[in-house]
Amino acid sequence: MDKKLIIAIDGPAGSGKSTTAKLLAQKLNYLYLDTGAMYRAITLKALRQKIDEHDDHSLTELAENTDITLINRDGVLHVLLDGEDVTDKIRTPEIDRAISYVSMVPAVRRRMVELQRQLGKQGGVVAEGRDIGTVVFPQADLKIFLVASVEERGKRRWKELQARGVEVPLEQVIEEIQRRDKLDSSRKLSPLKKAPDAIEVDTTKLTIPQQVEVILQKVREVT
Repeated sequence: MDKKLIIAIDGPAGSGKSTTAKLLAQKLNYLYLDTGAMYRAITLKALRQKIDEHDDHSLTELAENTDITLINRDGVLHVLLDGEDVTDKIRTPEIDRAISYVSMVPAVRRRMVELQRQLGKQGGVVAEGRDIGTVVFPQADLKIFLVASVEERGKRRWKELQARGVEVPLEQVIEEIQRRDKLDSSRKLSPLKKAPDAIEVDTTKLTIPQQVEVILQKVREVT
């Protein structure tokens, strides 16, 4: 695999994008570009400053004065928000609820997309996140769209929260997934949708290693 590819992985919340992309990047020795972490970081800053998620003007100003950096250290992604490592602070129910609104602000998306394209321009990237294959990297060498049942996606997110010590009822997590699905699919700016040339992979009954192997096979086919 001499050619350095741009691999785009998209899909709804809880479909396994993050874990799959992270492991795939490790196996290929590629940069793991977690675009969702960038949006989570700016959402964290907005919450800290008590900015209403519907206040587009304030969020635009916030985006223009925010620095977000992704660093891979020994296979572990670190998210730096204005120099502060917020890796362990960006995956909370509060951020889950606010992120869809913050990410809809045009100035926020423009800033993030510009940075993401800079990180991926040399190839050798597994880029994961919303609209990654349709807007950020429309010319990606390989596009994967992960799907899974809402119940399975809710269970996965619930287990992630439990592992971080966050106690939330499973039913509440599933409801939040359903709400995000509706919001992400219906928004006017960069709605969640599968790119025409993306390969759909249903992960409902697949383990993470199985998901990674399916995608690795697709990588072999394009290199």
